[in-house]
Amino acid sequence: MISLVIESRWIVGQLVVRNLENAVKTQLQRRAKRHGRSMEEEVRDILRSAVSEEEIPSGGLGTDISRLFVKAGLDLDVPELRGLAIKPATFES
Repeated sequence: MISLVIESRWIVGQLVVRNLENAVKTQLQRRAKRHGRSMEEEVRDILRSAVSEEEIPSGGLGTDISRLFVKAGLDLDVPELRGLAIKPATFES
């Protein structure tokens, strides 16, 4: 989809979605009917909402991983390993 502003007028592109499941289409139609608009307008509204949401900046890989396990019940802080000497693993008994 391409949109341009030329001489204060929007030139709007189109978006075609292929291979959409019938169940998804039916749900979109029902949702549009509930909101009193066409399915096309409903999809436009969904897409506008999706791209207008402010992105939350990532805190780094460790922060992202910890968010995945928030509900695991771990409430202890895990100490950082920065500045510690690295020791190779020993596999001999």
